[in-house]
Amino acid sequence: MKNGLKIFLLTLIVMLALAGCARKAVVLPVTTPERALAEVSAKQLNFDDDLDTAPLLLAIDRSLSYYDGAGRNQLFKVTDRLVDTKQMKKTLITFREILQSNASPEQKKKRIADDFLVLRAAGVNGDGAVLFTGYYEPLLEGSLTRTDKYKYPLYRPPPDIVMERISKNDTRISRKENGRTVPYYTRREIDVDGVLKDKGLELIWVSDAVELNSLHIQGSGKIKLEDGKMLTVSYAQNNGRPFSSVTQNMLNQNKIDKTDTTYQGFKTWLKSKSEKEIFDILSHNERYIFFRFVDREPVGSLGQPVTPDRSIATDPAYFPQGALAFIRLRKPVLDEDYNVASRVDFSRFVLNQDKGSAIKGPGRVDLFCGFGPQAQATAGSLKEKGELYFLLIK
Repeated sequence: MKNGLKIFLLTLIVMLALAGCARKAVVLPVTTPERALAEVSAKQLNFDDDLDTAPLLLAIDRSLSYYDGAGRNQLFKVTDRLVDTKQMKKTLITFREILQSNASPEQKKKRIADDFLVLRAAGVNGDGAVLFTGYYEPLLEGSLTRTDKYKYPLYRPPPDIVMERISKNDTRISRKENGRTVPYYTRREIDVDGVLKDKGLELIWVSDAVELNSLHIQGSGKIKLEDGKMLTVSYAQNNGRPFSSVTQNMLNQNKIDKTDTTYQGFKTWLKSKSEKEIFDILSHNERYIFFRFVDREPVGSLGQPVTPDRSIATDPAYFPQGALAFIRLRKPVLDEDYNVASRVDFSRFVLNQDKGSAIKGPGRVDLFCGFGPQAQATAGSLKEKGELYFLLIK
């Protein structure tokens, strides 16, 4: 009797446990490009756009230039299908025709809903939540010659870098040492040990090590010389090392408070340190960026200039490069001192024209905010969960 009662109670406990598990939704991480996008009804979107059309048309033309050039033979993985450049171009050309037509705003929205497939990004956990951040063009003071004030160099790509394509979206970067292939130098070896110093690789020198680190993170920027001339530098190459967040590392070690983890807050905290401390702290991120001069706006990963507020960076392993997208999230509203006064919902069309070392997986988007104090304040305060959709001609 006692044994029978024990068996009955044990069975009841197991059944209740299984029933509880059944009620819990099992969320699987999105690990393959096939699961990164899912078709949804266009009816759930109003396709409102908060900006002028002219920059959008410019961004479209830049994606079309990519499809006519470096991307002309590309095949793009979109859900369970391969999409060629011809269909990607047709998408943009048709969308551009709609924008430039004399139809009313409501008629344009209807045609977009009728003519295009809408594919929503699944996010990391498949729930559609995507983390948006921003990047911008910082402004630094610099000199074409080294001085006591301008002593922190930007390096051009070293000639000993060895590049080996290992997949469509991945390249292995290394160097040769005594006939052996070894990883390229780390940030510490370059900035602290000086392994590239005085080898004729210095492109330009700047006055602030912390602002130089911002330039490494943003990937491009402007440098003002003492005579007032403005030069633009852009990403040219990296050392193949992984990106690691210095801010997160300091937070994990309890070296900073959460109030110091904002973009501007961390820069202010870092500038309070000695030069040695600064380079020790920054060396946690082994990734190093090499630069080049450009005669126009900063250039994205497509080899085309990026357009302020209309270009986004995503992971090309998950989302098609150059593609038309639609985003919905909140943005900061700034006061006259560029402080965040409030946040408002917005939506707009963008083009997928860049990538970033910290922008990995199907749940990350970086919005290019442009140049100037407003762009810096917007990018530095943008960290919002939102929605990302891609459009493809039917």
